[in-house]
Amino acid sequence: MREVYFTAAVAEALAEEMAADETVIVLGEDVVTGPIGGTKGLYDRFGPERVRNTPITEQMIVGSCVGAAATGLRPVADLMFASFMYLAMDQLGNQAARLRYMSGGQIKLPIVFMTGAGPGGGLAAQHSESPHPLLMQLCGLKVVMPSTPADARGLMLASIRDPNPVAYLIDLAVTGSKGQIPDGAGAIPLGSADVKRDGSDVTVVALGSLVPLALQVAAELEGEGISAEIVDPRSLVPLDWTTIARSIKKTGALVVADPARRTCGAAAEILSRAVEECWDDLRAQPRRVTWADVPIPFSPPLEEAVTVTAASLRSAVVAAARSRRVTV
Repeated sequence: MREVYFTAAVAEALAEEMAADETVIVLGEDVVTGPIGGTKGLYDRFGPERVRNTPITEQMIVGSCVGAAATGLRPVADLMFASFMYLAMDQLGNQAARLRYMSGGQIKLPIVFMTGAGPGGGLAAQHSESPHPLLMQLCGLKVVMPSTPADARGLMLASIRDPNPVAYLIDLAVTGSKGQIPDGAGAIPLGSADVKRDGSDVTVVALGSLVPLALQVAAELEGEGISAEIVDPRSLVPLDWTTIARSIKKTGALVVADPARRTCGAAAEILSRAVEECWDDLRAQPRRVTWADVPIPFSPPLEEAVTVTAASLRSAVVAAARSRRVTV
């Protein structure tokens, strides 16, 4: 086991795949210096032919990746902030997400769109988006959101090797975290959830930076007699519903913590599916903890007021656990 920073784990996975496969290239805004950290050191090792700074135009970056992938390369695009993905929605939605289907599988698009998602502390409305619900709707993109360095590394390996385009969202709130990576750890298959903590009273499905927050809340509630099971989907498309449903059957209660807005979010999808498919297992009203339906403010206190906090998550978990119906 070794302890690694989150973004260092991402860079490590990129370097591993670039060393193993010369068709893997990296391009994007400031990838030479890697301000967020995911591409740090790659330019010095692999040179300007495979690690390229681009102009600040997301349409060009994503469109270039589509063309490069269609002709045999495996591009990894660093789009820096997920808010910037909106600038390239035609290239993402009409091209990257569609061409394999429209060509009957003749065109493969092994692309990774790597980007920093969510608030980073006072970055304001145009740099704080977490667009995974929208990306899930595009149908044709895979969507992953790791919460730990080990998952970041393993999911990046799998994302680069996948023949489909993958949106790889780095929750900015966890970029400075450190975690253990087992020796010899390999790729983590997309669509495989991880139970981060066993519990018996309530299932908490948490995404991205809300996984460590959920673990913190669960540890606190253990002393109050509430046992929370924490499930990290890791991959939203494809979604490992089997693991989530198994946990709901075990606990009878569900809370979904989603670092995105409430309306039409990932939490809404998971809750609706739980009601449709796990109704007989639910012994309490399922609940979701999300952002408010407003842009992310610049002010740090206001940012905290509209996003998920330990207090709001704790309140939902306690309510779900204590409202469970007694079954005979």
